[in-house]
Amino acid sequence: MNDLLHHLKFSMLHVGYEKLDNKWNYDNVISPFVRLFLVTKGQAYLHHTNQTFNLETGYMYLVPSYTYNSYGCDAYHEQYYTGFFEEIKFGMSIFNIKQFKFKVKAVQTDIDLFERLIAIHPKKVVTDRNPKSHINNSLYNYNKAGSISLNHDIETQGILAILFSRFIENIDVATRNTIGFKSGDLSKVLVYIGKHIHEEITVKALADYCHLSPDHFTRSFFANYEITPNKYIQLKRIERAQFLLLTTRDSLNQIAERVGMKNISYFSRKFKAITGMSPAQFRKKQLY
Repeated sequence: MNDLLHHLKFSMLHVGYEKLDNKWNYDNVISPFVRLFLVTKGQAYLHHTNQTFNLETGYMYLVPSYTYNSYGCDAYHEQYYTGFFEEIKFGMSIFNIKQFKFKVKAVQTDIDLFERLIAIHPKKVVTDRNPKSHINNSLYNYNKAGSISLNHDIETQGILAILFSRFIENIDVATRNTIGFKSGDLSKVLVYIGKHIHEEITVKALADYCHLSPDHFTRSFFANYEITPNKYIQLKRIERAQFLLLTTRDSLNQIAERVGMKNISYFSRKFKAITGMSPAQFRKKQLY
């Protein structure tokens, strides 16, 4: 499983330093990229994954991609911030593989790294506090972005990797509470789904892969993830489709095929069932 992490890649969307007041107050924000804050003054709050965090001076905070969150400030605070895509091989996310802390004590090196990111990318500051606007602007600029120098690209990757690594726990998602699987099998299933997300994937194929009956596999998968294998596969297809809708100019037919849903009507129906809007509406709402 750790071999996949060697393929971890970051694509930064924005970085900066902001002084915020009680207008920094938004509910039910969701974005397809990771967000990271380092608070230097004052206090605020952040809520996601059924947890509420008091944003304290001298701490860093992580918001995973595709995670509904709310945040606000009663008076005043200052923060470094950055937003970025993370992806490992086969279009998988590290959040499917490793467990994470969402709050860590900051050190001077973290501040120095943020300052260096800002120096490399002075034009990637957020200019609109409204999350919908700055998410849209970040994605729009990401699609339009020209190439940066190789040395700055490598340096940016390294800095984001260091900051991001501060939150990673050395525990696989599938090993803390694996029920009904042999050691490592559940991790292999997630990798298999990621590798074959563009293909038809059946419960029988997954069960055969783990040398289990389909019924045993389904019960065990649900016991670990509280979701059936078929629903999990659909969710991962739609998450991948969201990413492609926002970061490529591929047609809906092309994206449907790339996520293993070759029937465009079926793709659109499932996409709307999960996101509440059609693929075309989603792209238009997020980017324009």
